[in-house]
Amino acid sequence: MKDVSFCKTNITGCGMYNIGICDDGENICTSIENMLLRYAKEKTVKVEVQIWYTGEGLRDYLAQGNHLDILFLDIELFKMTGIEVGSYIRNVLDNMMLQIIYISGKTSYVLQLFKTQPMDFLLKPILQEHINHAMDMAINIIAKRKERFEFRSGKDYYYIAMGDIMYFESKGKKIKIATSHDTYETYGKLKDIVKGLTNDFIMIHQSYVINKEYVLRYTYEMVELVNGTILTISKINRKQVRERLLKNE
Repeated sequence: MKDVSFCKTNITGCGMYNIGICDDGENICTSIENMLLRYAKEKTVKVEVQIWYTGEGLRDYLAQGNHLDILFLDIELFKMTGIEVGSYIRNVLDNMMLQIIYISGKTSYVLQLFKTQPMDFLLKPILQEHINHAMDMAINIIAKRKERFEFRSGKDYYYIAMGDIMYFESKGKKIKIATSHDTYETYGKLKDIVKGLTNDFIMIHQSYVINKEYVLRYTYEMVELVNGTILTISKINRKQVRERLLKNE
């Protein structure tokens, strides 16, 4: 079946979201698209929906530098699987901002999805309430990631999206700010910086504050971020860190 890409832009509102659907079933794609359009109309947001029937078509679209905010991605595609597409997005394109929502008729894939950092997993048949919940969550994450962290380094002032920051590290009188691409330094105290951060950030140690969206795995004593960075969780913070990560607050 040939890949198609089309959009519907007749829904207006206060937000604009580029949404992709990739599934080899034409009826499933149409059903999800209709539910997305109903959601957009009820929430008064503007959406552009594009559809692909193969992972290769979606991969090529993204490889050309095109942007999606939210992606509903089937796992059981004919050739390039949804997991392979997710891995391509995260590891080759280095795109951690796209909200991936996997869809499948089976639950056996859940553990395999972990390394691609999906936002959610929907089990077929997919209902309107499932779409509503996933979209509410995705839009909330996207909104929070647009909030900016402002700081000064030397004579220069920087404005970085909160969602781009992986962690803060206190180093004496300096604060290291690590993003997925760069690191910065500024003067200050970690306890003061925490006050201005979103709820995605967790203080795991007197020297570390992490963005939970970048956590790949964690134990009682440490967290590993998606870039391989391992940070220690202090004894006094272990209980609240575990609770925050488990509840995904």
